[in-house]
Amino acid sequence: MDLAELLEISQKEHSSEKPVQIRCCVAAGCLSANSQAVKHRLEEAVKTAGLAEQVQVCSVGCMGLCCQGPLVQVDTKTESESLGTLYEKVTPDDAASIIAALNGGETTVQRGDLSHPFFRYQMPIVLENSGKVDPERIQSYIAAEGYQSLYHILREMTPKEVIDAITRSGLRGRGGAGYPTGVKWATVAKAIAKSKFVICNADEGDPGAFMDRSVLESDPHRVLEGMAIAAYAIGANQGYIYIRAEYPIAIHRLQTAIHQAQRLGILGSQIFDSRFDLKIDLRIGAGAYVCGEETALMASIEGKRGTPSPRPPYPAESGLWGYPTLINNVETFANISPIIRRGAEWFANIGTQKSKGTKVFALAGKIRNTGLIEVPMGTTLQRIVEEMGGGVPDGGVVKAVQTGGPSGGCIPASAFDSPVDYESLTELGSMMGSGGMIVMDQTTNMVDVARFFMEFCMDESCGKCIPCRVGTVQMYKLLTKISAGKATLADLELLEELGDMVKYTSLCGLGQSAPNPVFSTLRYFRDEYLELLN
Repeated sequence: MDLAELLEISQKEHSSEKPVQIRCCVAAGCLSANSQAVKHRLEEAVKTAGLAEQVQVCSVGCMGLCCQGPLVQVDTKTESESLGTLYEKVTPDDAASIIAALNGGETTVQRGDLSHPFFRYQMPIVLENSGKVDPERIQSYIAAEGYQSLYHILREMTPKEVIDAITRSGLRGRGGAGYPTGVKWATVAKAIAKSKFVICNADEGDPGAFMDRSVLESDPHRVLEGMAIAAYAIGANQGYIYIRAEYPIAIHRLQTAIHQAQRLGILGSQIFDSRFDLKIDLRIGAGAYVCGEETALMASIEGKRGTPSPRPPYPAESGLWGYPTLINNVETFANISPIIRRGAEWFANIGTQKSKGTKVFALAGKIRNTGLIEVPMGTTLQRIVEEMGGGVPDGGVVKAVQTGGPSGGCIPASAFDSPVDYESLTELGSMMGSGGMIVMDQTTNMVDVARFFMEFCMDESCGKCIPCRVGTVQMYKLLTKISAGKATLADLELLEELGDMVKYTSLCGLGQSAPNPVFSTLRYFRDEYLELLN
């Protein structure tokens, strides 16, 4: 395949589009609310109305506002503009009414406000195709300029030039630690070995987080293209996507995308008639949270028990089967194609001085608008929670927001004027993490929150090192004692001492960050602990 063939597929896809596009979300959230039946009934209503030549019903990925699903958006193209209407909480019985509205009829189906801050303040880069392309049709992705970045780098850029572009963009790893992506790529590229590997970490396990799942369900080819560009840059010919078994829809769509790309020669041997070969395989994880840690993930791919190993050596030097290995998460790879397509400087001009680009967050908890958002780095928590999220429903008051999953911390409402970037969240005692954001209202007991996350870490500890295996259990018991009103000030002091021990002596990031929810709640809500002491 060459560029002419890619463009031909794109042109055919665009020429087949009808004046009215009805996009029906088939991501996990809407599917669970019967959106597949909604789509079938819409197709039937179109035929019944005799509009098959003018109206096209499409399956698309996540549209973001998950709390209002199933979502259906009707886009009508005129000579001068494109008009969009969003319908919320659509049922199969609403299909005929939506189609009737195309001809000026009345409809009682709830309409969404596309000018609402939830949509208005977003800047879709990772999510630019989500809710627009059909995740199970490679032609739909190609029509959205898909795989053109891969073609461009294979024909016009050296591996070093690709790495330089990613470095100049300022992209940092979106998996949590925020390590500079270009530096990591350059380290693997410099390693001399007969084999190298590229791995996509899709083992998303934070409670309340669903960013990576939504990207994979909505735009799987984007991740494959990012992996292929990375593999070319570092000199790898084999890639793996490590994804948890609890994501069956994402797994199915990734398998479909890989097969489609192979059939078109976009994956496999001599991609785009170049000397570059790449095979990508899936590895299904059994749901162990610790396998999100790099060394545990690689052990699992190798068929071993998924437990962490001491570093150094780092994966960039000695990773999968002892070979240099690049590991990035889903969102990091999803940023690669647009950076190549639009330029490193374009990306570097978004965000803050040290945190470039955008970040995808999953809004959940006691908040009116739950769902998926993508905002520029530096956007304040106030804008995200109060304006985009709509605040707490039923007149409640936001008390805190927890970011970074079990590894993060709880940030009080008094600090919501802080920008969301790597450094600012760290200063607040939390972290960016993969992008989970759980909102809590005035009824939330912060000691119970710390206890919940400690129980999670205790259950998910692999048990390999004593500080994490034993320390999390003892911290959980102390938190339980405090919650029950049976603890003393000495117990609280012991809890803090144990937290320091677990943080500084555990083998991997799970144990090292497990005390963070405790530390942050003690920092901002110590009075709630003191009130429970004897």
